Amino acid sequence: MTLKKTLAAVAIAAATMGAHAQTPAPAAGTLVVVPAYGEVTAPNDEAVATLAIEEQDKDKAAAASRVNQKMKQGLEILKREDPKAILKTTGYYTYPVYPEDRPVQPMAASKPRVPTAWRVGHYVEVKTTNLAGLPKTVAAAQKVLTLNSIRFGLAPATEKKLDDQRIAATYKNLNERIASVAGAMGRPVSDAVVDTIDFEGSGNYADGRENAPAPMAMAMRKSAMDTGEVAEPSFEPGETTLQMRLVGKVRFR
Repeated sequence: MTLKKTLAAVAIAAATMGAHAQTPAPAAGTLVVVPAYGEVTAPNDEAVATLAIEEQDKDKAAAASRVNQKMKQGLEILKREDPKAILKTTGYYTYPVYPEDRPVQPMAASKPRVPTAWRVGHYVEVKTTNLAGLPKTVAAAQKVLTLNSIRFGLAPATEKKLDDQRIAATYKNLNERIASVAGAMGRPVSDAVVDTIDFEGSGNYADGRENAPAPMAMAMRKSAMDTGEVAEPSFEPGETTLQMRLVGKVRFR
């Protein structure tokens, strides 16, 4: 082989290797699946508090009577302090209390156990958007009832208003990602056409609805017996983040 032919062969091989080293541009009509994500955060403006009363007595009727009377008093206080609050009964229970000591003789173990007392409890759920007056309302109710739990969130009307912002934020993120994908593929953004948008899920599901609370501890029952003045509790409502996810199918022309 002559020197001229050798140099020509080397040049052709180098050109071929350079062509293979370049990333090929996607063909027209290429479909790309692009996930997107958006969120909005807002201060909580709704509270759901669960208050309760529990009594124990050897006489089941006496325990139930005291519970009913105190719950009636508690409801009257709640309605007076926060007339716009929504009240809902979430649980009422009655169950026997047995002695803790166990029978020593085997024959005694076969005898039916006899309860030494009865425990009766009642729960009420309070839903309100009056967060400024919530400490005063709870403190007034705690003269009779006990605060079992409290959680904060967004009122349905507020969440509905934020939905437009959440959709806009998610769609903006989709456009940003499409631009990034187009740049990585070496194609202008104008070649990208959104073919399909699939909303996989939306909303804040961290916070589910709880079931009826479990019976209260003895310490809580004792505090319910104290009908003196109660200092106002301190609450921090915090904020809630609403999230949305979508998947866009983008076709490049």
